Amino acid sequence: MSFTSLSLIVGAVSLCFLRWFWRNKKSRAPLPPGPPSKPIIGNLWDLPSPGTQGWLHWYKHKDIYGPISSVTIFGQTMIILNEARLAYELLEKRSAIHSSRTPFIFSRMAGWGDFMTMLEYSDRLRASRKIAHQQLGSNNAVSRFNHIQNVEVSRFLLRMLRDPAHWTEHIRKESGAVVLKITYGYTVEQHARDPLVDLIESCIVKASETVVPGRWLVDFIPILRYIPAWLPGGGETRAAQKLQKDARDFSDIPYTFTKQQMIQGTNEASIVSHYLQENDIKPGSKEEHLLKWAAATLYAGAGETTLATMKSVFIAMAMYPHVQRKAQEEIDRVIGTSRLPGHKDRGNLPYIDALVKEALRWHTIVPMGITHMAIEDDICEGYHIPKGAAILPNIWAFTHDPKEYHDPMVFKPERFLSDNDHTPERDPRLFSFGFGRRICPGRNLADSNLYLSIAQTLAAYNIRKPIRDGKEVDIQLIAQAGVISHPEPFDLNIKPRSAGHEELIRALEKQYPWEKGHGEELRRATGI
Repeated sequence: MSFTSLSLIVGAVSLCFLRWFWRNKKSRAPLPPGPPSKPIIGNLWDLPSPGTQGWLHWYKHKDIYGPISSVTIFGQTMIILNEARLAYELLEKRSAIHSSRTPFIFSRMAGWGDFMTMLEYSDRLRASRKIAHQQLGSNNAVSRFNHIQNVEVSRFLLRMLRDPAHWTEHIRKESGAVVLKITYGYTVEQHARDPLVDLIESCIVKASETVVPGRWLVDFIPILRYIPAWLPGGGETRAAQKLQKDARDFSDIPYTFTKQQMIQGTNEASIVSHYLQENDIKPGSKEEHLLKWAAATLYAGAGETTLATMKSVFIAMAMYPHVQRKAQEEIDRVIGTSRLPGHKDRGNLPYIDALVKEALRWHTIVPMGITHMAIEDDICEGYHIPKGAAILPNIWAFTHDPKEYHDPMVFKPERFLSDNDHTPERDPRLFSFGFGRRICPGRNLADSNLYLSIAQTLAAYNIRKPIRDGKEVDIQLIAQAGVISHPEPFDLNIKPRSAGHEELIRALEKQYPWEKGHGEELRRATGI
């Protein structure tokens, strides 16, 4: 290692030690309990290993240290919350001081600093959220896009009929198609892989890797960002540089497509086109940069939720056939078999509505949430929450708490229904979409699209375990590690419920004829 690199690291470690010493001297209240720390590095070796399910790693703290615990790495404190009441106390009731974000230094180095999810609590964040709220901030606002959801869910059902083996790809295309149409006026390729869906999905996967708590050393030793990529010790600088193009593409390419369509007069109505028509946005201005990233964030907020949750629903229906039968019986009783359920039917389908909630609870999409940061010193349960501490809410622990949810590992929509003998369990949407001032801006669209996708799929199809050698194969939910957790896909046996249901699906092609996708126009406009 060069003398320069060594000097930077020694200086950084010294600063971290001084910060740790000053904070512990300053506070009379102790930090929340946690594993013993080592000099200088603190609890570096107590972080979850890469590729492991971090939420289960941190959940072990609850039995050992209680519902609130902490670790400290190079002087940076991380507070882990394993009970929902603590998250509500800090992130909802005290949101004024716990709604910022940790610096996410590596993520910023990689170009993701303006992603709405990463922004510190600031005027820029408030301006970004205002754009999202104006367009999707209420169920009434989202209802403007019901037709788009109807069209894309119908096309999803048709793709399933033609090629049920690739059900995960069809979910992926449908979830992407809805958000891209609403946000950018973009129509996905109907019968082939779509370049924009592929691009955005790839970018989101890479972006999520940049914010894994404890993954990047530069997040704990900020001075490391100044080590040039070509020097020994500059590995994280090199890694960040490789990701910068993905961040630019994520925000710029779909936005450029919409602007090009507007110039040609061929654009379809969308959030971006509407905002550009209503506001004087100068090219290259701060306002344009803000709009690009606000729009891009909506895809991650609504599209990823629909994608990961629908995958888990298909697996759940195969694992719990009695739940599927009960849902179908309700649809047949209320709707009949001559049409598919629509948005207006939701109030008359309480079991389907409960199934949507259970899907969000059973498989937690963002198991550890996105890290919050305290902007002031605080006290919780008698413990010190230092200014600048990272706060990690274990949302998986909240939605699988046996004190809140009976048999939490079992998929059971009945838990959200009320009768004379049963009080509904807590609505998981209070946790699944984040907290307080950082709640997901696309949650209403995600919830609406989940309902329609689940209701129409169960109305039309039976989903069963795969058959091999004449026998059913058992499957189980396996959650992939990561900030955004997708379930491992399985082969499933998916067929229309009857010949009549198959005809009902086929009739959708006449009702919603296939459109030409925008893939080729996107390539011409952006060079993708």
